[in-house]
Amino acid sequence: MSSAVLNRLKDEYGAVRAVLPPGVIGAERRREALEALCAQGLPAARDENWRYTDLRILEQARFAPVQTQAAALPPLPEVPEGFARYVFVDGRLHSGAGAAHGVTVHTARTDDASAAAWRLEARLPEARLALLNETFATDAVSIEVAAGTQAAGIELVFIASAAATEGASYPRVRLALGADSRLSVIERHLGRAEAPSLVTSAVQVDLAPHAALTHYRVQQLGAQAAWFDTLSAELAADARYEMLAVGAGALSARSTVHARLSGRGAEFSLAAAALADGQQSLDLYALSEHVAPRTRTEQTFRGIASNRSRAAFNGKVVVREGARGTDSRQSLRGLLDGAQCEVDLRPQLEIYTDEVSCSHGATAGKLDENMLFYLLSRGIAPEAAQHLLKWAFLEDVIAKITLSDLRRQIETTLLGQMRELETLKELL
Repeated sequence: MSSAVLNRLKDEYGAVRAVLPPGVIGAERRREALEALCAQGLPAARDENWRYTDLRILEQARFAPVQTQAAALPPLPEVPEGFARYVFVDGRLHSGAGAAHGVTVHTARTDDASAAAWRLEARLPEARLALLNETFATDAVSIEVAAGTQAAGIELVFIASAAATEGASYPRVRLALGADSRLSVIERHLGRAEAPSLVTSAVQVDLAPHAALTHYRVQQLGAQAAWFDTLSAELAADARYEMLAVGAGALSARSTVHARLSGRGAEFSLAAAALADGQQSLDLYALSEHVAPRTRTEQTFRGIASNRSRAAFNGKVVVREGARGTDSRQSLRGLLDGAQCEVDLRPQLEIYTDEVSCSHGATAGKLDENMLFYLLSRGIAPEAAQHLLKWAFLEDVIAKITLSDLRRQIETTLLGQMRELETLKELL
């Protein structure tokens, strides 16, 4: 990215630094993050692991955070049974209460500095946009689960209401689970359909020994929005982290996930689905880093690209020298629905020790002609048959969502995006 953009970034920080809340992030930490980001530079298309992301909005957007909350919010889906909902608008807490016993929810703007006592880990060049969040964040939420707690669920809803020319939104989350605890989290990113918003989110996950987290991530921003997301996770011994991610919104969306399995027997599972249409660009970079022995990861991706859109998944597995007994699986599949669309799948393995079991597979292509012929021969209309096959393709991921309320909401969203809600409504 050009030096002119970095200079504008520094100028905007200088103009708003006096009003950035110190209870969220201290002034010194903000300055350090900005200096580190300027030293590394903003990502650009020439960077190997950013080549599939549409970064053009960074050249025109305003980086300073949105200063005022919108008066009217878009309609929200029903709260899944057993979940406590917290709503954030343009990065700031709007409403929320009701966490289960043993679960503490802190927000930095309302609970002194309790949510600001943690620092984002941006170890990778691919995670550098977390430094942008560290520079400008206006609120932070920290969810802590006490050891031994078998908690219900927390839903975090982040709404982007402003255009990128008015300012950016910086959601900031920490999930910390104590030993032998369990939690389910739904993280939604929504936006007004007409708002070309810029959202730069950062999430940090810390799992103590034997902790288990199920994390549902749903990105449904407006059609003109841009979403840049960074998630870092640290897994202790025998911790289990299951992430299910669905992306259907935004004009440009990029998620960077780094899971570090530092404890013996830790397990990380990532299942992601992307449905891109029009000129959307949906990109996910996932790194599973095995540090301790007997750790396990699984990466599953299903992406559909239609018209002139792009769906991309760059999955990397690194097995460090001391991580003997690692078990790693990758299953990456893309579906092309048009002459000008693009699916980019890139499985990578780096292994620095023996006694491991690692496999990967990646395929991209058009709809199965034999299956399509079979459906047509049974009297199903051509367009309906194509959408049935697309639906079956995505169900490899969607079926893993065990929360029935959430699964139904996501299915309705995806069917609406495919413009076949009426044709396929009997599937719901």
